Amino acid sequence: MASGTGRMVPPAWLTAGLRPQPAPVPWPATVRAALALSLPLAAGLLLDRPAEGALVSMGALSGVIGDTADAYRMRVFNIAVPQLFGALGVTLGTLVFGHGWLAVATLTLVALVSGMISSIGAVASASGLLLLLNAVVGAGLPMPDPWWKAPVLLGLGGLVVLALTLLGWPLRRAAPERAAVAATYRTVADLYEAAGSEAYQERRHAVTGSLNQSYDLILARRTRQHGRTSSLARLLAQLNVLIPLLEAAPAADLRARRHGPLPPAVAATIRELADAVENGRADTAAPVLPPSDRPSDKAVEHALRHAAAVVREADPHPHDIDDRLGRPASLAVRARRATRTMLVSAPSWRYGLRLALCIGLAQSLVSLIAVPRSYWVALTVTFVMKPDFGSVFSRAVLRAFGTCLGLVSAALVLAEVPRGWWDVPVMAVLAALIPVFSAKGYAFQTAAVTPVILLLSDALNQQGFDLVLPRLYDSLIGCAIALVAGYLLWPESWHSRIGDRLADAVADAAAYVALAFRPDAPGPSAPGTDTLGTDASGADTPGTGASGTGVPEAGASRPGADGRRLRARRKLYRDLSVVRSEFQRALTEPPPTGTRAAAWWPLAIAVERIVDATTAARIRVAHGAPPPDPAEVAEVARELRELADGLRASDVLVPVRAELPGDEDGVLAPLRQEVRAARAFAGPELPPDGP
Repeated sequence: MASGTGRMVPPAWLTAGLRPQPAPVPWPATVRAALALSLPLAAGLLLDRPAEGALVSMGALSGVIGDTADAYRMRVFNIAVPQLFGALGVTLGTLVFGHGWLAVATLTLVALVSGMISSIGAVASASGLLLLLNAVVGAGLPMPDPWWKAPVLLGLGGLVVLALTLLGWPLRRAAPERAAVAATYRTVADLYEAAGSEAYQERRHAVTGSLNQSYDLILARRTRQHGRTSSLARLLAQLNVLIPLLEAAPAADLRARRHGPLPPAVAATIRELADAVENGRADTAAPVLPPSDRPSDKAVEHALRHAAAVVREADPHPHDIDDRLGRPASLAVRARRATRTMLVSAPSWRYGLRLALCIGLAQSLVSLIAVPRSYWVALTVTFVMKPDFGSVFSRAVLRAFGTCLGLVSAALVLAEVPRGWWDVPVMAVLAALIPVFSAKGYAFQTAAVTPVILLLSDALNQQGFDLVLPRLYDSLIGCAIALVAGYLLWPESWHSRIGDRLADAVADAAAYVALAFRPDAPGPSAPGTDTLGTDASGADTPGTGASGTGVPEAGASRPGADGRRLRARRKLYRDLSVVRSEFQRALTEPPPTGTRAAAWWPLAIAVERIVDATTAARIRVAHGAPPPDPAEVAEVARELRELADGLRASDVLVPVRAELPGDEDGVLAPLRQEVRAARAFAGPELPPDGP
């Protein structure tokens, strides 16, 4: 009930996805989509083969939706690999078309595989989605003979998108990578600008996402080239020098809270460096900062001067181009790891079984009941139940809403626009809306994709306006199957999905505290030193200590120990970013999941602040502040480990009063304060006669 109005309003968890997200119009993607989907239709009409043209456009639609990467090499991978799986899917579907229960069994098995491979990564997820989608379409729509024609035509559509995507490659080769690194610099500038304010944490989340994207782009490209081209080496060096700036940021935030805002020259200098990186310039001036004796200011000044020196270098020093956070393993090694993880992972099997159950029910239903063009039921289930796309409940609601919007526009098109050459301009307009609406949210993407699929389906089966109402019924049936068989029948423990992951992050934070203040912890990184290099083992992923938390053990020597510490910190921030995403996903679900997520949300924020406070303290010590007492460090780590144990033991938050004595003017005072705040949210649930 809205206060003071007397009107009933839906709850926030139900309407969260119905608010369009602010996003600029992606003009290049818009033009590509319009051309990729309309040109095949025109070619089909010109050759008097409209059905074949529609199949090519359908393959192009999959390529348009999957073209989400930035770097050209990654876009080739993101478009081409899913198309191969899509070709396999439509082949399987075509072979079982009209075979009743054989089609049910085949699609159920394909759904199991699709759900399981979705746990591997983004490209595998898109491949699994296209495998299942095309199998459903092939089993539900009559395809042209012979059997190999449909996969060839769909693959040709993907090639059309790929060709349009690569038109700018000769002129812009490394431009996406440069733009990504420059964008990371600008998020760091925003972070320093927000130091001391409540916006600092949100800006840090933006930095984490941008840094992840930049490293993923550049390191993934380096694994394919097996060499150090000058452009990539320089970009990697320019990205690496942001690490000292990011380490100094928590100390700068603490300094700003105590002594006032940072000098505006700090953020302005970082933005100047961002412009130089994006334009490939090496003419940046040395930063001019006011002198200061505070350890945090010294850390910022040293890191900023180092960054400016590296950006000015046309040929970076070899130490600056080490893959400091771990270079990805070879493709063969990653494939073996992914396969092993997929086959033995409980979430992988759970997602696969849920998707298989829903698809099996959908296909069984339409086999027992005469539903015209019944493939749309399983198609809806596929989109709603895709396990890595977010909350099943919210996607079902948003899918139903988006389908209704899409069917309104589709009804207008099918009722008023004559079939034939008018389909080409109409398709160009509808296709251009897909990238625009996709950036607004899932419901809006559904609203844009629905009329396109209906128009292409009409080109294949010539049902016209009669398609509209059956598609609405089919969509609602598919959403209902997903809600019941994919959501209500799988009451996953919220604690195991969120609580355990948050507990792991707290345990990693405890290990990071112990690692950061070891007696042999390294000092500040100076330009030209190798304190940020990879560890001696050449490991390509963060080391795993005896605890299994992913944070390395304390016995490593420098410089490898510092490299492991940096990778441990980056892994911790990545994990916290995943935890935050899981919380945001859970907040869109109905009670009790959404209610519990809201109750635990402050604790997730507290853990992030603990990591920031640890980094700030380490930077201050590295630049002249007195080191903490080892006993004080051990007590803080012990409190965090106890907090992690408590989170694993219970779904109920039990506040604990944490006594952490120590020097109130010492370097660990802010960290102890953050730990006390976290323990005030939750701790181990003690028995009635406990201490």
